[in-house]
Amino acid sequence: MRIFGREPALWLALLGVAVKLATAFGLDLTNDQQASVNAASLAVVGVLVAASTHDGIAAAALGLLQAGIALAVGFGLHWAPDQQATVMSFAAALAAMWTRTQVTALVPPTPTPKPAAAARAAGR
Repeated sequence: MRIFGREPALWLALLGVAVKLATAFGLDLTNDQQASVNAASLAVVGVLVAASTHDGIAAAALGLLQAGIALAVGFGLHWAPDQQATVMSFAAALAAMWTRTQVTALVPPTPTPKPAAAARAAGR
């Protein structure tokens, strides 16, 4: 997958360096806030890649939510760990409900023999 003709890793590297450059020239971010911005951007790109490959979108979306919460906490959201865990649990339950309607088994179920056919097979 490419974003504007470039690999996602290149965009992430550029963003990371841009954040560092901005902080060097006056943007007041702590190291934790810089890390949160980088983690959130990584999660966004992860969702884009998962959506384009149609693989693991629910896991990527949960990762994006987790990174978003970390970003918000890094910038001053005052949620206790149990509140964060509750939001993540609710999101995981929603993702599971959605995934259940989207996933089918790769192998069809084994048909259950009819009683007459089972009796003939047993030699009765």
